[in-house]
Amino acid sequence: MQLSGFDGRAAFVTGAAGGIGLALVAQLRAAGARVTATDTGEAIEQARAAGRVIEDAQTQWRALDLRDGAAITASVAAARAAFGPITLAVHAAGVLSTLPVQDLTEADWQRVMDINAGGTFRIGQALGGEMAAQGGGALVVISSNAAGIPRMNMAAYAASKAAATMFTRCLGLELAAQGVRCNIIAPGSTMTPMQTGMWADERGGAAVIAGNLAQYRTGIPLGKIATPEEVAQAAMFLLSEQASHITMADLYVDGGATLRG
Repeated sequence: MQLSGFDGRAAFVTGAAGGIGLALVAQLRAAGARVTATDTGEAIEQARAAGRVIEDAQTQWRALDLRDGAAITASVAAARAAFGPITLAVHAAGVLSTLPVQDLTEADWQRVMDINAGGTFRIGQALGGEMAAQGGGALVVISSNAAGIPRMNMAAYAASKAAATMFTRCLGLELAAQGVRCNIIAPGSTMTPMQTGMWADERGGAAVIAGNLAQYRTGIPLGKIATPEEVAQAAMFLLSEQASHITMADLYVDGGATLRG
């Protein structure tokens, strides 16, 4: 089955310089979409220096701080001015915290919540309104399987992703009558810098696949860690015309790690 519904349409991506975000930009461009790719200025420059940034007439890169509502509004307006009404979007930006609850400070908690949960609110409000005004669209939020299962030393991250997930489902309910579909992808361990940054050495991947009983963490039944491209492909399906009757879904893409769908 060939996915359709992308050619010539304007798409907006956050976290576009990260592993999943970069894969999404590439797949959206290959499908014919015109893409506004946003991330922090530092992340964009690092990806550009590594030769991973797509530079063409149908892709524009913009630095964006998800804590700044005015900047989000300006970026959405610039995307519309460059490529027309935005009817496709993926919110892939997020930050990690691996501190135990007793070591979390107010500042740690606020940083994670403000970017992961607050950023989803600001992006969802801005893009949801944009799509509703156009009479339809599709938004996919990249959450985490940690939103649905407790994780050791990840309380702030898991709580922020749980908030982002439920916000997205509520947004989808509110905007369904306007033809706007809002869905969630909940990845598990994915081969990105966020994942490998938690590994002590090159054996980290094998340890993740095997699981850790002491940390109440199951392994991955499929026996491998996801690639960014695999997660992006799931998001592309939810954006496509083939998913036209799917909204408020929470799709786990974790190789079976959480034993749920």
